[in-house]
Amino acid sequence: MNKEIQGLIADFYEQNYILNQALATSVFLLNKLEKPLLLEGDPGVGKTMLASTLAAHLKTDLIRLQCYEGLDVGTTIYEWNYQKQLLHIKLFEQEKDKRTLGEEIFGMEYVLKRPLLRSITAERPVVLLIDEIDRADEEFEAFLLELLSDFQISIPELGTIKAVTKPMVILTSNRTRELSDALRRRCLYHWVDFPSKAMEIDIIARKLPDIDERLATQVVTFIHNLRKSSLKKPPGIAESLDWAKTLVLLNAENITDEMVQNTVGSVLKHKDDIEFVRNKSVQEFLIPID
Repeated sequence: MNKEIQGLIADFYEQNYILNQALATSVFLLNKLEKPLLLEGDPGVGKTMLASTLAAHLKTDLIRLQCYEGLDVGTTIYEWNYQKQLLHIKLFEQEKDKRTLGEEIFGMEYVLKRPLLRSITAERPVVLLIDEIDRADEEFEAFLLELLSDFQISIPELGTIKAVTKPMVILTSNRTRELSDALRRRCLYHWVDFPSKAMEIDIIARKLPDIDERLATQVVTFIHNLRKSSLKKPPGIAESLDWAKTLVLLNAENITDEMVQNTVGSVLKHKDDIEFVRNKSVQEFLIPID
């Protein structure tokens, strides 16, 4: 294995993020090839956390753009500082002609930078997280293509603004809709799956060093069997940790039917899923996993 990839895995592990070799290789190539990395996977597998851990690993800033339907240029790239422009006009309208005045108020000093513009004008490389890109409109993807391929942004009044430093771009998607081929072609790609049983036990043990190994194993076995069931909202790693913390706080030694009945809200967040589990015996979810 490449020594830099080994170092990446070790450093992420120290920050309580466990990388497998394939994902570590994708993160390594993100940096070396200077190409965006598209992470797809179920909610709760650690896609967003990877970006913040990478920023900590590189000792740089994380700039996050949370996507939603209706995103526009003013929210994601820039908008004009109208108050500052009006003030400038009032101060100099008697001294300068309108054309000169108009040219002066459309400069970079009058621009309010939003996440995408901030990321390419930062003085040092940052990690840019475009989170849940699948929640944004297809039109928003068109805004991104120039940034993702050429690391530049065009503003009508200012022209093309090229990156001062190239950000390390991570896009995440829960696959609520299919992304365009144009966007996919501009990115490296990695499907992030739920961790293996051993890996998830390791995650819980690192986050909760006082947890009994037997209890941690039961939690992960229960969660993994839940994920195999037909649930509306399968639990992610965060839910595994929440439940493990809950059981430790309640001084639980084993997972019992009573304990599940009282704490299932730490694991499942949908009424139908909760009813499904409450109507089952705990032993059905503690069947050993290979």
